[in-house]
Amino acid sequence: MSRPVVSCGILIVDHDDELLLCHATGTSRWDIPKGRREPGESEQDAAIRETFEETGLRFEPQALLELGRFRYRPGKDLHLFATRIERIDLSRCSCSTRFRDARGRLVPEMDGYAWVPFADVAQHCAKNMTTLLTKTLSLHAVSERLLGAKGET
Repeated sequence: MSRPVVSCGILIVDHDDELLLCHATGTSRWDIPKGRREPGESEQDAAIRETFEETGLRFEPQALLELGRFRYRPGKDLHLFATRIERIDLSRCSCSTRFRDARGRLVPEMDGYAWVPFADVAQHCAKNMTTLLTKTLSLHAVSERLLGAKGET
Protein backbone atom coordinates (compact mmCIF):
# COMPACT_ATOMS: atom_id res chain seq x y z
CA MET A 1 0.00 0.00 0.00
CA SER A 2 1.35 3.41 -0.93
CA ARG A 3 1.84 6.17 1.59
CA PRO A 4 -0.73 8.94 1.51
CA VAL A 5 0.10 12.23 -0.16
CA VAL A 6 0.44 14.99 2.44
CA SER A 7 -0.86 18.50 1.85
CA CYS A 8 0.06 21.23 4.32
CA GLY A 9 -2.00 24.27 5.15
CA ILE A 10 -2.87 27.02 7.60
CA LEU A 11 -6.19 27.78 9.26
CA ILE A 12 -6.26 31.59 9.37
CA VAL A 13 -8.63 32.83 12.06
CA ASP A 14 -9.60 36.40 12.90
CA HIS A 15 -10.64 37.82 16.28
CA ASP A 16 -14.35 37.40 15.41
CA ASP A 17 -13.91 33.62 15.03
CA GLU A 18 -14.11 33.65 11.27
CA LEU A 19 -11.99 31.48 9.00
CA LEU A 20 -10.29 32.77 5.85
CA LEU A 21 -11.40 30.65 2.92
CA CYS A 22 -10.21 30.77 -0.69
CA HIS A 23 -12.49 30.09 -3.66
CA ALA A 24 -11.13 27.37 -5.96
CA THR A 25 -11.36 28.73 -9.52
CA GLY A 26 -13.89 27.00 -11.74
CA THR A 27 -15.64 25.19 -8.87
CA SER A 28 -18.28 25.87 -6.26
CA ARG A 29 -15.77 24.95 -3.51
CA TRP A 30 -14.11 27.13 -0.93
CA ASP A 31 -10.99 25.80 0.76
CA ILE A 32 -8.22 26.66 3.17
CA PRO A 33 -4.85 27.58 1.65
CA LYS A 34 -2.95 24.30 1.35
CA GLY A 35 -0.85 22.17 -0.96
CA ARG A 36 1.75 19.46 -1.34
CA ARG A 37 5.16 19.49 0.24
CA GLU A 38 8.13 19.76 -2.09
CA PRO A 39 11.04 17.31 -1.66
CA GLY A 40 13.09 18.21 1.41
CA GLU A 41 10.54 20.75 2.62
CA SER A 42 9.16 20.58 6.17
CA GLU A 43 5.40 20.54 6.75
CA GLN A 44 5.61 24.01 8.28
CA ASP A 45 7.63 25.43 5.38
CA ALA A 46 5.18 23.89 2.88
CA ALA A 47 2.20 25.39 4.72
CA ILE A 48 3.84 28.83 4.77
CA ARG A 49 4.79 28.63 1.07
CA GLU A 50 1.40 27.33 -0.09
CA THR A 51 -0.44 29.97 1.93
CA PHE A 52 1.74 32.69 0.42
CA GLU A 53 1.22 31.35 -3.12
CA GLU A 54 -2.56 31.06 -2.70
CA THR A 55 -3.26 34.23 -0.67
CA GLY A 56 -0.21 36.50 -0.83
CA LEU A 57 -0.07 36.39 2.99
CA ARG A 58 3.27 35.48 4.55
CA PHE A 59 3.52 34.05 8.07
CA GLU A 60 6.55 33.57 10.27
CA PRO A 61 7.02 30.07 11.75
CA GLN A 62 6.65 31.37 15.33
CA ALA A 63 3.16 32.71 14.46
CA LEU A 64 1.88 29.20 13.76
CA LEU A 65 0.30 26.68 16.10
CA GLU A 66 0.84 23.12 14.90
CA LEU A 67 -2.40 21.13 14.89
CA GLY A 68 -0.95 17.93 13.44
CA ARG A 69 -1.67 15.46 10.66
CA PHE A 70 -5.21 14.39 9.81
CA ARG A 71 -6.78 11.89 7.43
CA TYR A 72 -8.48 13.93 4.72
CA ARG A 73 -9.43 11.62 1.86
CA PRO A 74 -8.36 8.14 0.80
CA GLY A 75 -4.70 8.50 -0.14
CA LYS A 76 -4.41 12.07 1.15
CA ASP A 77 -3.66 13.51 4.59
CA LEU A 78 -3.48 17.13 5.73
CA HIS A 79 -0.84 18.51 8.08
CA LEU A 80 -2.35 21.66 9.53
CA PHE A 81 -1.24 24.74 11.39
CA ALA A 82 -3.30 27.65 12.65
CA THR A 83 -2.78 31.33 13.25
CA ARG A 84 -4.86 34.26 14.44
CA ILE A 85 -4.59 37.60 12.67
CA GLU A 86 -6.29 40.96 12.75
CA ARG A 87 -9.04 41.01 10.16
CA ILE A 88 -7.59 42.23 6.87
CA ASP A 89 -9.15 43.69 3.76
CA LEU A 90 -9.34 40.66 1.49
CA SER A 91 -8.63 42.76 -1.59
CA ARG A 92 -5.01 42.44 -0.38
CA CYS A 93 -5.11 38.70 -1.16
CA SER A 94 -3.96 37.29 -4.48
CA CYS A 95 -2.99 33.92 -5.89
CA SER A 96 0.28 33.52 -7.79
CA THR A 97 -0.21 29.86 -8.82
CA ARG A 98 -1.91 29.22 -12.17
CA PHE A 99 -3.36 26.30 -14.12
CA ARG A 100 -4.88 25.81 -17.57
CA ASP A 101 -8.66 25.58 -17.45
CA ALA A 102 -10.83 23.48 -19.79
CA ARG A 103 -10.63 26.23 -22.44
CA GLY A 104 -6.85 26.41 -22.24
CA ARG A 105 -6.76 29.73 -20.38
CA LEU A 106 -4.12 30.25 -17.70
CA VAL A 107 -6.14 31.11 -14.57
CA PRO A 108 -5.29 31.52 -10.87
CA GLU A 109 -5.80 28.48 -8.65
CA MET A 110 -7.84 30.66 -6.26
CA ASP A 111 -10.04 33.51 -7.48
CA GLY A 112 -11.78 34.80 -4.37
CA TYR A 113 -11.46 35.16 -0.61
CA ALA A 114 -13.96 35.38 2.24
CA TRP A 115 -14.07 35.60 6.01
CA VAL A 116 -16.53 32.85 6.96
CA PRO A 117 -18.05 32.50 10.43
CA PHE A 118 -17.21 29.10 11.93
CA ALA A 119 -20.93 28.17 11.88
CA ASP A 120 -21.09 28.71 8.09
CA VAL A 121 -18.01 26.71 7.06
CA ALA A 122 -20.13 23.66 6.10
CA GLN A 123 -22.08 25.78 3.59
CA HIS A 124 -18.86 26.69 1.74
CA CYS A 125 -16.48 23.73 1.87
CA ALA A 126 -16.59 20.31 0.22
CA LYS A 127 -17.69 17.35 2.32
CA ASN A 128 -14.25 16.08 3.39
CA MET A 129 -13.02 19.55 4.38
CA THR A 130 -16.27 20.21 6.24
CA THR A 131 -15.90 16.94 8.17
CA LEU A 132 -12.31 17.79 9.08
CA LEU A 133 -13.10 21.35 10.19
CA THR A 134 -16.37 20.63 12.03
CA LYS A 135 -16.10 17.08 13.37
CA THR A 136 -12.43 16.00 13.47
CA LEU A 137 -11.39 19.45 14.67
CA SER A 138 -13.39 22.06 16.50
CA LEU A 139 -12.70 25.50 15.07
CA HIS A 140 -13.80 27.01 18.38
CA ALA A 141 -11.27 24.82 20.24
CA VAL A 142 -8.56 25.83 17.74
CA SER A 143 -9.46 29.47 18.36
CA GLU A 144 -9.17 28.96 22.13
CA ARG A 145 -5.80 27.25 21.68
CA LEU A 146 -4.59 30.20 19.61
CA LEU A 147 -5.65 32.59 22.36
CA GLY A 148 -3.80 30.49 24.94
CA ALA A 149 -0.69 30.16 22.75
CA LYS A 150 -0.41 33.94 22.46
CA GLY A 151 -1.12 34.55 26.13
CA GLU A 152 -4.13 36.67 25.16
CA THR A 153 -7.19 37.16 27.35
